[in-house]
Amino acid sequence: MTGKILVLTAVDDELDKARAPEGVEVIYTGVGKVNAASAATLALLVLRPSLVINYGTAGRINESLSGLLEVSDVIQRDMMAMPLAPRGRVPYSPELDRLSSGQTGVLCGTGDSFVTSVDPWLIENKVDIVDMELFAIAQVCQRHSLPWRAFKFITDDANDLAHQDWVANVRDGESLFWNALAQLGAAQ
Repeated sequence: MTGKILVLTAVDDELDKARAPEGVEVIYTGVGKVNAASAATLALLVLRPSLVINYGTAGRINESLSGLLEVSDVIQRDMMAMPLAPRGRVPYSPELDRLSSGQTGVLCGTGDSFVTSVDPWLIENKVDIVDMELFAIAQVCQRHSLPWRAFKFITDDANDLAHQDWVANVRDGESLFWNALAQLGAAQ
């Protein structure tokens, strides 16, 4: 890998920064879009990375998915400014409706809620997984002209058992992520 890699993750339960290889800085953002945007902005300005990677856990909407997934695109599942714009769209900012990492992967819907029940809008819009930070991180990267990537580990089915499943599975994706990061370095 060339240049400093910044890994942003919400909480230390998801990723142990002591395992980060040389040249990789891990920052815990806190949960939710405001915390993620604030931490991402400060980290970008101070560390000046060449690449930002968001690692975290996610609930699955697409039942065929499991394990560690790379995200291709992210939308805001809880941007509800109707009638100024349809759900998922930022009023007067169409460039911020859907952000792309430039990689092949799944569609993530970010919102400031922990999904515990079926949401027909997610299904209609072909959202594969849901999280609580990625859109904010991707938006900060876009505004600072920095490339971003995201890897999400499926911990739950975004249903009424989601909290229990998340707690039971939150640490299970860490080794998979570090392996993916090592492979990413070998590919560059």
